[in-house]
Amino acid sequence: MKLVHGDCREYLFTCELDSIDLTVTSPPYDNLRTYNNSSTWGWAEFSAIAAGLWRVTKPGGVVVWVVGDATIKGSETGTSFKQALYFKEVGFNLHDTMIYKQKGTGAKGSCYSYWQGFEYMFVLSKERPKTVNRIADKIGKYAGKKSWGKGKTEDRGNRSLSRHTNSMISIRDNVWEYVVGFQNSTTDRIAFDHPAIFPEKLAHDHIISWSNEGDTVFDPFMGSGTTGKMAKQLNRDFIGIEIDKEYFEIAKQRIEGTQYNQPINRTQKDAPVI
Repeated sequence: MKLVHGDCREYLFTCELDSIDLTVTSPPYDNLRTYNNSSTWGWAEFSAIAAGLWRVTKPGGVVVWVVGDATIKGSETGTSFKQALYFKEVGFNLHDTMIYKQKGTGAKGSCYSYWQGFEYMFVLSKERPKTVNRIADKIGKYAGKKSWGKGKTEDRGNRSLSRHTNSMISIRDNVWEYVVGFQNSTTDRIAFDHPAIFPEKLAHDHIISWSNEGDTVFDPFMGSGTTGKMAKQLNRDFIGIEIDKEYFEIAKQRIEGTQYNQPINRTQKDAPVI
């Protein structure tokens, strides 16, 4: 595990080439929050980081880029789409455009449009992803119910109707919904000293989807340390970088476990992957 207090751009162009299996991060997009005024974020910064991520990602590696858009003078900026297309110019495949749907945040956005309830999760890959562990936790509409279908009889080899039980669960789709907010995104109170955390379960689900135990997970905008905490729990190596000193200390405490971390409350076991 390696935690760095500094500018991720320096690390991205000095560390070993092709060394990262998976990046899970959310950058300070569209300057929607100040983050203690510790970072300047514009197109020049983004383009340098995109090129750096291409440099450090292994062939077959994945970058999960969680972003949204600001609304300025009645128009969404479209920054998220511009970034996704630039990643393609750099060389990444846009493997999947996923949706992070937020439940429990209250009304957000303009009174002249529908309330904003999601962010994009662009899954970018350097060549074809080497690891794909799709999560199967979606309960089917007809789960457990009997239905009729065509089957092949053993004696005559002709087609006939047969009865079977529908599968209980199936692979989830690419819209992931999480309850967010205090004591939902995490039970670590200290994490909420950061203005923009994403749920531990979101980081958990991407890590098990696109990496295996022993792989290296990276977060160049470590923030409160959510990706790092989940990577450590899932037996991955982790590299995290955070430019703000206050947030770096929060992340360090959460990842190293030097402050009291209650376990996440779960109503069921982690979903299977297939």
